[in-house]
Amino acid sequence: MELNTTEYKRVTVIEVAGRIDSSTASQFDEAVMNIIEAGQNNVIIDMAEVEFLSSAGLRTLVSARKAVQPNGEILLAQPSKRVVDTLEIAGLDVLFETFPDRESAVGSV
Repeated sequence: MELNTTEYKRVTVIEVAGRIDSSTASQFDEAVMNIIEAGQNNVIIDMAEVEFLSSAGLRTLVSARKAVQPNGEILLAQPSKRVVDTLEIAGLDVLFETFPDRESAVGSV
């Protein structure tokens, strides 16, 4: 799994590529939570290149959402088909606003 972070004025974007599974979920969790603990309440996770999202990755998304509310949001940009399917199967698709591209997600904050 690869992670790249880009900071804007009102939002931080985390670009994720590869698999978010039991062996990489802790790295993903640490990256997301470090950004939130640093005071950023609006986080966009660009998931266009995510090949697999396990329950551990879902747990990170839900924990991050709880950590930023009520003052911020966790938004998903261009989630891959596999990510969308996983969110739907888990019933979590209603919790996360998704955007077709990074630019529209950044513009929404």
